[in-house]
Parts: sequence; structure tokens; C-alpha cells
Amino acid sequence: MKYPIQKSEDDWRSQLTEFEYHVLREAGTERAYTGELLEEHRTGIFSCKACGVELFRSDAKFDSHCGWPSFYEPKAGDAVELIEDRSHGMLRTEVRCANCGSHLGHVFEDAPQTPTGDRYCINSVSITFAPAN
Repeated sequence: MKYPIQKSEDDWRSQLTEFEYHVLREAGTERAYTGELLEEHRTGIFSCKACGVELFRSDAKFDSHCGWPSFYEPKAGDAVELIEDRSHGMLRTEVRCANCGSHLGHVFEDAPQTPTGDRYCINSVSITFAPAN
């Protein structure tokens, strides 16, 4: 897919830390229960660490006890792209930023306690948080 934000891998490497690059550009994963946004409960907006576009709102965040920040839906519109992921011998759905193609995490249909039934399991290192004014 052609993304609105296009950068060379060298440009991404110069913008991101080594770990951010690994997760966002190489589809890595941070260890469970280590992300700085896991316990973020303030009202605000979660955006892509790579390009800054808004991805999730705090009112869709919930405690799924999976070890990563979880949301039951992305912001309205087409903020994220969903891609079939057959890596590691599993069938999963990868979540990418639709603006720059960066890897955010995966979505699972295992959250019946939410309005959508979905759990967007997102790496903290893939997103930033801005509290509401």
C-alpha cells in the first residue's frame, strides 16, 4: 500500500530510537507489562509515534490484562490498516498506522466486555499520549 507519509528506511532510523524502529518498522513487540502507556488512564489522545496522526481516544481504552495498552476501536475513519499476519506460525491481524505504515500491534476478537468485541493490543512504544486540555 502507498502511504501518505513516505520516508526512506534511513530517514526512519534517524527519527526513531533503535527499539522504536524495531517495533514500528520491523513489526517487533515490546515485552508484556513493560510499556509506559499501559497504566495511562487520563483523558486524551493516542497518536502514532512515527508520524503523529491520531489513532485512538482514551474513552476506547480498557484494561484487558494482556500486558499491552488495549482499545476496543480506533478513532473514527480509517486511522489504522488491518493486515493478515501469518508470522510465528499463527494467524493474526496486524494493526498498522494507515498514514505511514508503521506497526502498532494486533487486533483480536476476544473482548466480549467491550462495545465492539475487539481488543486492539498496541505496543506503548508505537504510540504517544497527549492529555486533553
